[in-house]
Amino acid sequence: MINPQWLQTFTVLSEMKNFTRTAERLGITQAAVSQQMRQLEQQFGHLLARRGREMALTPAGVALLQYQREVENAENRLQMRLTEAEATCGDVGIVSPGSIGLRLYPLLLELQQQHAGLVLRHRFAPDPEVLEVVLSNKYELGLTSTKPDDPRLSASRFTEEPLELVIPADKTVDSWQDLMQLGFIDHPDGRAMATRLLSRCFPGNPGISSLPITGFSNQVSLLLEPVARGLGFTVLPHFARISFAKQQAIKVVETPVAVVDTLWLIHRQEWPLSSRAEKVVSYLRQALCGSVNTTEPT
Repeated sequence: MINPQWLQTFTVLSEMKNFTRTAERLGITQAAVSQQMRQLEQQFGHLLARRGREMALTPAGVALLQYQREVENAENRLQMRLTEAEATCGDVGIVSPGSIGLRLYPLLLELQQQHAGLVLRHRFAPDPEVLEVVLSNKYELGLTSTKPDDPRLSASRFTEEPLELVIPADKTVDSWQDLMQLGFIDHPDGRAMATRLLSRCFPGNPGISSLPITGFSNQVSLLLEPVARGLGFTVLPHFARISFAKQQAIKVVETPVAVVDTLWLIHRQEWPLSSRAEKVVSYLRQALCGSVNTTEPT
């Protein structure tokens, strides 16, 4: 452990390059400056090179000065995190599944443009990974499609997201046979999502396994590209669909039954959210308000 007073003396001395002026700046004697420097050099080796009246830092001195700056920066970051008034400064990390993440990321960038002091980090991850990184304090906020039952986590309703049946803009779907002719563009959650929605919209259908697979992608941001090109249909969450750039090339089939998932906002139970995290949550809630009209969760 480095004596913080000695470190401060060394920092001023590296700036003033003179023992007398350093003593005057710190309000101590020159002998005290010399003694503190001897203590540091006993611990870390030769820190200063003196040539007449000139003084320069040795490589060890440069390393120690860099360490002092890192400590000062760390203290500033800690103070920022502990000061609730700093609602527009500091770091906020949020992790979410892919669909809602596609909608959140542009909103986070807009907020950061409004407040240059904010550093907003976003990560795409499946539900189990969201829980893991929030519990390990790598991210302050998380979104999951399933409410966690871990007592270490606080969970509140964030928004709702319906599943949507998306087809090429020039096609129509009135029956299961129409889906058979189009073919299914699959994705990692595709079969589960399609089963949940299509079993309600087309009761008595032979099942998702009867549909021909005409494509697959594990990137939710790319999933609608083959649909836009007329290569098939897919079932995916609302926010993934509205984030697709070529809306004119696709359309959503109006279904008689809504299948809606609740997205849960999570954070560590024992720690209140920082003021900047609360600001981010408030901003996102307001931006998403009204973007989903369906209110029939399942």
